[in-house]
Amino acid sequence: MSARAVWRERLEEAWRRAPVCWLSGVRRVGKTTLARALPRAAFFNCDLPEVVRRAEDPTALLGSVRERVVVFDEVHQLADPSRLLKIAADEFPRLKVLATGSSTLGATEKFRDALTGRKRAVHLVPVLPEELSSFGVPSLEHRLLRGGLPPALLNDEHDPGFYGEWLDSFFARDVRELFRVEKRSGFLLLVEALLRQSGGMMEATSLARAAGLSRPTVLTYLNALEITHAATIVRPWSGGRSDRELVQTPKVYGFDTGFVCHARGIRDLRPDDRGLLLEHLVLESLQAVMTGPRPHYWRDKSGRELDFVLPRGERVDAIEVKWSESAFDPKNLAHFRALYPEGTNYLVTGATTRAATKRYGALRVRIVPVAELRAAMVG
Repeated sequence: MSARAVWRERLEEAWRRAPVCWLSGVRRVGKTTLARALPRAAFFNCDLPEVVRRAEDPTALLGSVRERVVVFDEVHQLADPSRLLKIAADEFPRLKVLATGSSTLGATEKFRDALTGRKRAVHLVPVLPEELSSFGVPSLEHRLLRGGLPPALLNDEHDPGFYGEWLDSFFARDVRELFRVEKRSGFLLLVEALLRQSGGMMEATSLARAAGLSRPTVLTYLNALEITHAATIVRPWSGGRSDRELVQTPKVYGFDTGFVCHARGIRDLRPDDRGLLLEHLVLESLQAVMTGPRPHYWRDKSGRELDFVLPRGERVDAIEVKWSESAFDPKNLAHFRALYPEGTNYLVTGATTRAATKRYGALRVRIVPVAELRAAMVG
């Protein structure tokens, strides 16, 4: 499998549904590389003044394209990007349009049109477990430690400076530019605090104290982090069959395991590190599925918890994440299934090499290597 082949398929699937595909993802995740690798595509870098000038006349620019695919990289740099994309969709039906940006399409006030019915969104996540062999990555542990941004993942040596440089660029280009955030030091302290507690329960008050910000400011900044894909907020789920289920306190995950390791000072993986970091990869794999429910977690007031649940109407799929199968205790899952019996049970591991189905008492559990999870969920 060639590098990022999964995502080329995702783009084609999006184009089958709409003429415009919005490709978002954090800085340095590989959006531009993926776009440049598309065969027979016209590529426009919207950071360049010449492209900005030509985009003032969208009809002339689009009419000059002879290829079937046209890419507008960093399209939010244009003065009126939605006008360009709307004209492309309505007046040039032969074209497949790819527009890239770090955040969701509506994050900037420049987008005056939501392009309803004309676009589909694809969120490019860091390198997935099933992509490691195509990148020549030696092991899953290496991916957990270095993270999934290609510059850090493929560097021969660990480069601590990469993470600080990335955060500076992220603030300058994606946060201050789009959200007009001026408190640089407080914002970066918040990001560092979030990464240190990534995967845990979100306590806005403690984050505010760590960053020296007010609680409302923290909530505003967390919203910006979620829009720019730098953080994922996973909310608790309750089907209402027990008054002991948590319904309010979310969890928050940083976008990349390399940044989590950097913030926590992890240079060599310990056994306890693997399970938590694997949760991040599972979350990214779930985000890489084209359609499906948003992941939640489940927990009750007695501390019983499931890592992820996927509500599908009357059915609720349950996902537990353990580095090895031997670390799995089915008690929490059994309690959950006593309340919600319909749905598929998954145990996702980093050490398992082959999928299997096992019985734990009355529970039927699909044991899935993390590299096969996305395919299992789609199937």
